[in-house]
Amino acid sequence: MLTTAGNGGVRGLALLAGVIVAAGCSGGGSNSPSAPPATVETRAYRMGFSAFPPRPVQADYLRAVDMWIQRADAAILHESPPWAALLSGTSAEEAVRALNLPLVQGYKGRGLDVVFTIDPTNGLDRRSEDPALVAMGRSLTEPAVQRAYRAYALAVARVLQPSHLGLAAETNLIRAVAPRAVYDAVVASANAAAGDLRAAGFAAPLYVSAQVEVAWGRPSGAFVGIDTDRQDFPFATALGLSTYPFLGGFAEPEQVPIDYFSRVNAARLPLLVVEGGWTSAGASGSTPERQARWVRRQFELATQAQARHVFQLLFTDLDEAAFGQAPGSPLSPFATIGLVSTELAPKPSLAEWDRAFARPRR
Repeated sequence: MLTTAGNGGVRGLALLAGVIVAAGCSGGGSNSPSAPPATVETRAYRMGFSAFPPRPVQADYLRAVDMWIQRADAAILHESPPWAALLSGTSAEEAVRALNLPLVQGYKGRGLDVVFTIDPTNGLDRRSEDPALVAMGRSLTEPAVQRAYRAYALAVARVLQPSHLGLAAETNLIRAVAPRAVYDAVVASANAAAGDLRAAGFAAPLYVSAQVEVAWGRPSGAFVGIDTDRQDFPFATALGLSTYPFLGGFAEPEQVPIDYFSRVNAARLPLLVVEGGWTSAGASGSTPERQARWVRRQFELATQAQARHVFQLLFTDLDEAAFGQAPGSPLSPFATIGLVSTELAPKPSLAEWDRAFARPRR
């Protein structure tokens, strides 16, 4: 539900973070992960975060990246296309090299597996289109905008070479709440881009992400699955999941069924949890301890579903005011979803993450 670009002036964060990571992080200090438990379990999934800092300030980037890169073996970029640049004549490859390449080079230089999700609509409000497009009076329903999206997808593949590439995010939620013409444009754009990518020889897995709570009919309906998404995006050779159970009516993490991920993936595609989390505060009445229990439960679900990756987009909480957002904005439900505070003070959930990360990966 979050994108690095296009929300509250967050554009440009990835470039700055790339400079920081490429310059090298200390990798030391008192924030190193806890030691492995005496009885060592294993894990089949890679783990990681995105480049969101608590505030769009260079010092916060440095501290946050230095802290989370020690407890990750993968990284994800969840990006809106840079519509203003693409639609004003900047080539897609030029835009990707400027905005994303330093970050990806830094990640790969540290041995991280890199996954990339392209999000063509509004990550904080699936009822509407990307705010940058809306500000320009443009729409993904326009053929010219769809061509720009396709060029961007091809540039991401060629320049960044991610291990997995997502061509749309939360497609079932878009279908449920957005105008039909917007959903149809997402379907057309993603399928055309997939054809371009395969014709160009890009062989890595392609995916779209599904919103798990919507697939389960939460909070008041019955399970519906994602058969329509599988039909509408037949190119997908992997499946991304977006999951925020506290927004789907679950009061306690242990209430989430053990097959919460696997049942959605009836086709048994390679599975990536590409975004998700549980707030540690806010209107839901949650607590840091409850959030920690969700992190523990999530890894149980990921193990049962044989997930390939587990990502949390937000390592830190977000200072809403610093991103130009007032309390009660669409960003608010996610503002306390981090494993550390805006001052990088660890929450109990960080220890749960570290316990999972300490397991040898199969």
